[in-house]
Amino acid sequence: MSDLGRVLRIDARRTALFLAVPALAFLGAVAAWRAMLPGVAYWDDAVAALFSSVCLLGPASAGFAAWVALREHRLDYLRGLTARSPALGPLLDLLLLGIVTLCAYAVVAAVVAAKTMIHVEAGHPKPIGPLAGALTLLVYTVVGYLAGRLVPRLPTVPAVAVVTYLWAAARPEPWADLLPPPGVGHVGLFAALRTELLAAQALWSFGLGAVLVTGYLWALTRHAWLALPTVAAAGVVTGTTLWLHGQQRTPAVVPRAFAYSCRQWPLTVCVHPGLHTALPSLEAALTPLAARLSGTPGRFVRIEHRPDNDFPRPGHGVVYIHLSDLSPGYAHRAAQEIEISLLDARTCGDPRHAVGARYSALVSAWLLDEGPPRLDDAVAARAFARWDEQRRRRWLHTHYARYHSCTLRGRDFHER
Repeated sequence: MSDLGRVLRIDARRTALFLAVPALAFLGAVAAWRAMLPGVAYWDDAVAALFSSVCLLGPASAGFAAWVALREHRLDYLRGLTARSPALGPLLDLLLLGIVTLCAYAVVAAVVAAKTMIHVEAGHPKPIGPLAGALTLLVYTVVGYLAGRLVPRLPTVPAVAVVTYLWAAARPEPWADLLPPPGVGHVGLFAALRTELLAAQALWSFGLGAVLVTGYLWALTRHAWLALPTVAAAGVVTGTTLWLHGQQRTPAVVPRAFAYSCRQWPLTVCVHPGLHTALPSLEAALTPLAARLSGTPGRFVRIEHRPDNDFPRPGHGVVYIHLSDLSPGYAHRAAQEIEISLLDARTCGDPRHAVGARYSALVSAWLLDEGPPRLDDAVAARAFARWDEQRRRRWLHTHYARYHSCTLRGRDFHER
């Protein structure tokens, strides 16, 4: 009875594992927060941020599980004094470690979801994404624990953390990026994660975790019936691995249909709904540029947000911007993109027009409210600086073609 009491006290001490939840949750939350697009509330990118948190939280959980296994291994001789199954202790350890890991992951998921919902969110939640991340974390935990049980040495703890981190950071084959945790990186505003791919990753993680747990229990207990779930789980892993391998030429994300969010006055500015909060700033930054270009071939009254790889030919009075996030200075970057589109890139890039390009840069600085560049022709620079706003607009209306083609000369600024 005395020995049994000591064993029960050891088992009760396991609840101290929950003290690790805040530390693990903090690591995962920092990784997820850093991975999210600045200023963007987009559900698919939120799922990608959760996968990024798994890449850090997973190795930390694996190292923690290995340390727990190492600590509990030293007490196995006491559990051997009771008639309990040798599998009961490891199963209880794995259960508690899994709960600790999932609690930390739930905190990270709550932080990501709150950030997404605080803004005007876009897209739709994908429960299969967080589920795939949770199952992947459990696999990390099982791997760490089994490593600590099989190699009960202190160096096993950092070794497990490093190896599992390298699994996410340096895959041996390009197609292996589709295995959990997937290396999807950021999910652009105009794209969506493939649901069937997330489901396959969740199934792969579930199968691998089942193989490891049932295989270990089989080795401990020698129960022949455990061979059936072990083989079945191995079949699931093999089948999903082959399916994922066949998806290597198919992108992990697909285009997503969406409806623009627009602001109608004084300009019509239309952006992806995930950037809805940027409409006032964009309109304030682009209205002066539109006013200065009024009456020229470069005039515009509508601005449309497009994917990064989409550069259609703009219609009359329409210009396009390509914003991937709302990091500081995004409105000015949008204005710069419009201004660059006003110039003939081939002509302005010709070294023979280098002088004209510098004069066009002077005009561009005014259009963007930037400081004027230094010119060798100080007379032209001073003349342009003295003109008021209305005179500059009239001048641009007359000289727009030369500005567009970077063929301006000093004499163009010496007019009375």
